[in-house]
Amino acid sequence: MRVVGLMSGTSYDAIDAAAADLSLDGDTLVLTPLGMISTAYDDELRADLAGALPPAGVDLAAVCRLDTRIGRAFAAAAVRADEELCGGRADLVASHGQTVFHWAEDGRVHGTLQIGEPAWIAEATGRPVVSGFRTRDVAAGGQGAPLVSIVDVLWLRGRPGVPVALNLGGIGNVTVVPGGAQGTGGEPLAFDTGPANALIDAAVRALAGRDASGRPYAMDAGGALAARGTVHRPLLRRLLDDPYYARDAPKTTGKERFHLPYLRAALEGCGPLPVEDVVATLTRLTARTVADAIRPFGATEVIASGGGTRNPVLMGLLREELGGEPGGAGRCVVRSSDELGLPAGAKEAYAFAVLGWLTAHGLPGTVPSCTGARHASVLGSITPGGPGLRLPRPPATAPGRLTVASAPGTGRPKHAG
Repeated sequence: MRVVGLMSGTSYDAIDAAAADLSLDGDTLVLTPLGMISTAYDDELRADLAGALPPAGVDLAAVCRLDTRIGRAFAAAAVRADEELCGGRADLVASHGQTVFHWAEDGRVHGTLQIGEPAWIAEATGRPVVSGFRTRDVAAGGQGAPLVSIVDVLWLRGRPGVPVALNLGGIGNVTVVPGGAQGTGGEPLAFDTGPANALIDAAVRALAGRDASGRPYAMDAGGALAARGTVHRPLLRRLLDDPYYARDAPKTTGKERFHLPYLRAALEGCGPLPVEDVVATLTRLTARTVADAIRPFGATEVIASGGGTRNPVLMGLLREELGGEPGGAGRCVVRSSDELGLPAGAKEAYAFAVLGWLTAHGLPGTVPSCTGARHASVLGSITPGGPGLRLPRPPATAPGRLTVASAPGTGRPKHAG
């Protein structure tokens, strides 16, 4: 089955569309990447979306307009992915949509909202669309995130030691797969570590002004600002005092908490700071909180993906925080998911392609120990494409493992384990 996975994360800068050929070989789900394209939101839509997100207030008319405009943008990305990556032969589209609110209070998630109406995608492509993945897990008592955890568990199960999958988007999240090849060590666990790029991006947009070409800064490209700055220790200590970091997993958070007003409140009393020092401090905050979250599990390797992997300063600080000399005892190796066959910039889109495949086959898409749900659930809703709706028969054996194969014509399959 050829599935197009659509994803726009908490950085809300673009829609990633990844196409995968998925087939079941015994109890192994084989994922063959067919490629990824990324389509940036136009400036007006991105500005309107940013202006509607918490802590801003917004009315239902604005929500309706954004739901429609984002749905159309996702539809255009799906059409392009089907034509360019699948030769017009996609069987299914799996759309995460755009998260605009994650209702979390006192360690519980009460609701979550992703917009980008799937009917626009189904109408434009003629393909069935799976969407609304997160809500069913929340209804079952879960956090609704990180949903990529089932893909991480299937993908990393069997690797030696204690592998940890790390995503560095707007928010950082990890999946810990204990036991390795021996299959011991307890249940897998997944949770959000806190801000990855969210506060860095907020600081850059608010404080950095314009680049040499006259365009407003949107991110710390290549970690250039952080590299020129110095960590402001009092600010770092204040940020690290946030009680979220001490909460037990599973737990989730988002830009409802870690946003520009949150940063401005933390900056009060610090005096005027150069933007480079603020960004350097926030970059250290991300590395420190991720490392602090991972360290108690005795991780032997961290397999990173997401936009943060393109920031060499952040990745260097993460390696430093996890400690140890190269080849030394207890060293935790940090590598990119590219090394295991999944492009770091497209991993989440591929993960939602897998989640769509699971839903279409009537199979659960969650690991209860990762989301905190009472039970595993089949996720999402299905919007029919063309006339009629034909879904594949559920397999006799649910996947127990995921293998990433090389794209056609690029060599032998590449395995994670």
